[in-house]
Amino acid sequence: MAAEGAQTPTTYIQHHLKNLTVSFQEGSIWTLHVDTFLTACFMGLIGVFAMWMATRKATAGVPGKWQAFVEIVLEFLDKQAKDAYHGASKLVTPIAITLFVWILLMNLLKMIPADFIAVPMGKLSMLVAEMAGAEDPSKYNYWKPVPTADVHATLGLSISVFFLMIFFALRAKGIGGFVKELFVAPFGPWMFPANLLLNAVELLSKPVSLAMRLFGNMFGGEIVFLLIWVLAGAGVFGVVASGAFGLGWMLFHLLVIPLQAFIFMMLSVVYLSLMEEHH
Repeated sequence: MAAEGAQTPTTYIQHHLKNLTVSFQEGSIWTLHVDTFLTACFMGLIGVFAMWMATRKATAGVPGKWQAFVEIVLEFLDKQAKDAYHGASKLVTPIAITLFVWILLMNLLKMIPADFIAVPMGKLSMLVAEMAGAEDPSKYNYWKPVPTADVHATLGLSISVFFLMIFFALRAKGIGGFVKELFVAPFGPWMFPANLLLNAVELLSKPVSLAMRLFGNMFGGEIVFLLIWVLAGAGVFGVVASGAFGLGWMLFHLLVIPLQAFIFMMLSVVYLSLMEEHH
């Protein structure tokens, strides 16, 4: 990366939108987005730890503030999941809570200015690369802070939901019933080519739409935050305008961040419920 002072607004934004990647083999298309993977795992561990802290001191009497807050959130998510899911599986509520909490925590990283995470983690990545003997450690001076602003992360989440959809369908209908439905519904057995095409498109579009919806909202919000941050370099007026716009956009994201996690969770539950229905 060029020196910080030599950066233009364009190169600054491009730098912050680039992931820290590691290829498994020279010239291979398979690469690991290290920043997305590590950050997502870290936020997941924070979620597990927070829930453990709430349950560790849980009491049957008057709950503490943290326990009361967790109980309210869990009861709300449990009610929403049960209202949207019409089957008998006990896995739906844990799946819904896991998706909501994990996505919410990853989205919340957007509230921290990008430089506060990207700059120190980028320098740390360069240090690790130098210690590992990399020829050009500056190639590793990247760190994208928000995992859900990376389409690979949202696709990973949605593909996991897709496999759960298949599992729920096979458990409810069996292999024979699931395959038969692909060929017979909705136009009858004589229209099986059209049925198969329609059902395949419908099935595959669900995880794609899940991933793109979450990614689009988070990535778009990230770009706006970076543009507001760049505005601060335009003198005193830029600093004032950046602060005003940044505060407004941040307050708006206090609604967007949990809403996107909730939408992803609810659509996932609805898709699981639909997969168990017989057509």
